Amino acid sequence: GFMDDYIKVVKKRNLGLKAKQKMLGQIIIAVVTMVIGTQSLGIDTSVWIPVLNLSVNIGAGYYLLLLFVMVGTSNAVNLTDGLDGLASGTVAIAASAYAVVCLTMGHQDLAIFCAAIVAACIAFLRFNVHPARVFMGDTGSLFLGGAVCALAFGVDMPILLILIGIIYIVEILSVVLQVTYFKISHGKRIFKMAPLHHHFEKSGWAETQVVIRFWIITMLLCLLSL
Repeated sequence: GFMDDYIKVVKKRNLGLKAKQKMLGQIIIAVVTMVIGTQSLGIDTSVWIPVLNLSVNIGAGYYLLLLFVMVGTSNAVNLTDGLDGLASGTVAIAASAYAVVCLTMGHQDLAIFCAAIVAACIAFLRFNVHPARVFMGDTGSLFLGGAVCALAFGVDMPILLILIGIIYIVEILSVVLQVTYFKISHGKRIFKMAPLHHHFEKSGWAETQVVIRFWIITMLLCLLSL
């Protein structure tokens, strides 16, 4: 993310890194995260299933799941960072939920990390709410997406991301659906504009309306996940 922003801001090249270069970097970081988590921190390859209260060891599938979810979540938060305060606000709420989970399960070290993310996002919101004076860029959004994903796997609860990170899932799905449908329908669109937050803007919602309603949805689903 930093490399992409550096090329855009300092080198004055608007395109930044190519998509393949950015994806390669994300995969490398995801692999490093796997190695540190499983080899150094002793995290096993089990995943907790909510409601059923079962912990299932998925073996090698764990690594594919982590790779897919980490790269996907990083890019999803990056796409969400399109309106003032949207990404930083939703991440602050999501990290708060994971802080409660970590404390409940006795992971005080991860709870401190969650608290640091929440504090950083809230402090950033002081300057990032509408009208924003500071933007996080890829440096911030890609990191925050990866951090939220790492927390999910750190407590063996990646499935909770479906609720806690619902906004990110919907945002990236809206882009995938829009691009796919545009290609197969020869120019037609599902949404007025993707990602989804821009669709609501085009539908007449004010930027602050979209942001606050997405915050509320995240908050409600985080409470449900807890």
